[in-house]
Amino acid sequence: MTPSGPTLLGFDVILVGTLLAAVAALAMMMAIYAAVTVKDPMAKRVKALNARREELKAGIVKTNARKRTSLVRRTDQTDRVKEALANMKVLQQSQIETIQQKLAWAGYRNKELAVYVIGARMVLPIAFGLVAFLSLYVMNMMPEWGSMKKLLGLTAAVGFGYKAPEIYLKNKAGKRTDAVRKGLPDALDLLVICAEAGLTVDAAFNRVAKELGRAYPELGDEFALTAIELSFLTERKMAFDNLAYRVNLDSIKGVVTTMVQTERYGTPLASALRVLSAEFRNERMMRAEEKAARLPAIMTVPLILFILPTLFVVILGPAACSISDAFAAKPGRS
Repeated sequence: MTPSGPTLLGFDVILVGTLLAAVAALAMMMAIYAAVTVKDPMAKRVKALNARREELKAGIVKTNARKRTSLVRRTDQTDRVKEALANMKVLQQSQIETIQQKLAWAGYRNKELAVYVIGARMVLPIAFGLVAFLSLYVMNMMPEWGSMKKLLGLTAAVGFGYKAPEIYLKNKAGKRTDAVRKGLPDALDLLVICAEAGLTVDAAFNRVAKELGRAYPELGDEFALTAIELSFLTERKMAFDNLAYRVNLDSIKGVVTTMVQTERYGTPLASALRVLSAEFRNERMMRAEEKAARLPAIMTVPLILFILPTLFVVILGPAACSISDAFAAKPGRS
């Protein structure tokens, strides 16, 4: 079928423009829908924090020592999974503690999920390996692959199934840590203002959590939970240690150390937080300058592969079309 309109490199310009306009209109409609139907990011978090408040109340009221050490209720299903893994000799306490730490960094506070992560590390390699075996050997979906490539594909599928939960937790923890790092200098400035205004530490944390809840929901969530723990835990140091435990960030550990020292020795809180805020801002500026310095080297490959060919097509395309039309018109004239 010969295109009826003007062409560029063999493509109908009107058809391509129509498709691009349709895609742009669809993207605009999706953007308007996303802007209109935006939800409050703090609603679910406030509900979770209220549940945490009730758990802390229950942990303080109960006199049972075991209840105090574990505020999360264990369900029958979790106990069955844990018992099955224990019978298979794959459930070690050090491994559970490591997974619990990674879950806390990723924002999951239910420590019992570590059992399911360990179980997934056992089940997913079998599932992925079975799918790869059926695809490569039974259904023969890659007939051009030799025996070595099929074996490597099966091994890669099993390895990916084993590492998939850990990779997921690591990626989510990294995104959450970056979000907390971005809002920490502003949070410290607000803490300084609250401390100079005469608010207590738990009231200051609660106020900062409300002010930064929409801009930095992860940091607001952590500060709100810290304020709740400061109000209910028997030792205030435990609340600060829990904050350092939940966030994989050296800056948070520095803030926790400063808060503990001011609680113990009575040093001025506002001046210490002001110094920390200035240090964190300088650190953020240095990271931005480092990324800007690496940008020319990073942009070299995309520039060569994507930008320059497009630029050549735009510049030389009309001239090539004119030359092609001129050569095509010569036989007709003669």
